[in-house]
Amino acid sequence: MSRIGRKPIEIPDGVKIKMTEDLLEVEGKKGKLSWNIPDSIQAAIEDKKVIISRSSDIKKVKALHGLTRALVSNMVTGVSEGFTRTLEIVGVGYRAEPSGKNGIKFNLGYSNPVEFELPDGVSAQVEERGTRVILEGIDKRLVGEMAARIRKIRPPDAYKGKGVRYQGEKLKLKPGKDGAKAQ
Repeated sequence: MSRIGRKPIEIPDGVKIKMTEDLLEVEGKKGKLSWNIPDSIQAAIEDKKVIISRSSDIKKVKALHGLTRALVSNMVTGVSEGFTRTLEIVGVGYRAEPSGKNGIKFNLGYSNPVEFELPDGVSAQVEERGTRVILEGIDKRLVGEMAARIRKIRPPDAYKGKGVRYQGEKLKLKPGKDGAKAQ
């Protein structure tokens, strides 16, 4: 069996899991998420744990086994604790500011500011004079996708590192023309 798929998922206090035929709904203090379980995968609740099992040892079913367990685990974590992703904006004059109800306006060196609308389920905070954006939500996939789309507006350049990057992201900067002569 899959090492990931066979590991049971602990259900924390305050989280309710409801299963119908192929729909799994997880509800907690932060919100509610649901997901359709594939036909070849079964889920059962035993002793405050969710156990995911599969019907056969076909390669595709094995892959779905681990995937299903990981997605259900992320759903449980999301509705109980939530997920955050932090982006840092590096560069002279580069900044972000809240715009409207659920949007962010970025000044990233383009001729006009870039407006970015966030979907329902993801919220943003702009900190440190507009150089740090914190995305929060209960759906890990959605939070990560929005962070990637924001980073794609102005990815860090290879020479000075200016642009939008994930917090803690290590960049290997190229030396440039003068750096090659110094060696």
